[in-house]
Amino acid sequence: MRTLTTVAAMREEARALKNAGRTIGFVPTMGYLHEGHLSLVRASKEAADATVASIFVNPAQFGPREDFARYPRDLARDSALLLGEGTDVLFAPEAEDMYPPGFRTFVEVEGLQDKLCGKTRPGHFRGVCTVVLKLFEIVRPDTAFFGQKDAQQALILKKMTADLNLGVRVEVRPIVREPDGLALSSRNKYLSPDERRAAVVLSHSLAEAAAAVKAGERRPEAVIGVIRGLIGREPAAHVDYVEIVDTGTLEPAPDAGPGRLVALAVYFGATRLIDNLIVPKQG
Repeated sequence: MRTLTTVAAMREEARALKNAGRTIGFVPTMGYLHEGHLSLVRASKEAADATVASIFVNPAQFGPREDFARYPRDLARDSALLLGEGTDVLFAPEAEDMYPPGFRTFVEVEGLQDKLCGKTRPGHFRGVCTVVLKLFEIVRPDTAFFGQKDAQQALILKKMTADLNLGVRVEVRPIVREPDGLALSSRNKYLSPDERRAAVVLSHSLAEAAAAVKAGERRPEAVIGVIRGLIGREPAAHVDYVEIVDTGTLEPAPDAGPGRLVALAVYFGATRLIDNLIVPKQG
């Protein structure tokens, strides 16, 4: 595995791969890797000739009171994990290279970025879109891999890629969970033992919501009530939002039928976790 730390070196590597006729799969991350990230690396290796993973804690997507300074970082650990999966290239740039002095260009996807997580994290998706566009231009991937846990992010990046004719296929892979159901997240590291035990209420509440829909409930407010009721029994949890939306527009859905996105964000202490499900088809 080659480890590259400058934009210029990564551009040269991407150019060499393309000149050799090799397709590139790309897994952009902020590091502190877990099985969810590694599942994306495996998907890339199946789909492309060469797999590039990036590790970059992007300052542009953190608000002034968020956890940029304490976000978990362990490049040596992450490098070993990526090497073990057969990753071809690790791109780990410095912030000064990605955002040089005088940087003032940003990318926004209007109509999608201010919903769900965007309501309480203003500017977050502007930072995500900006860094992903820059990474796409540097790495030149044929396919990029993202996780369904960040459903809003995946939709926004698909829209950005299509609108700007970037020629990158965005592939979204299923959520990877702990045995007890908690969705894997680098931020799970922040949880105290009590908060970790409490956090399983997220997946449990989504499962109960899916069961209610399967039993015939279609009223969004009723299904949301099921979720809020279960989470409300957990003293450690504080709800940011619970919504049922259209998967293409993120507008509130008129029903909770199959294909709708049920999304939530909940605080456990100072740690904000997200989870979601797409209501399955009946059968």
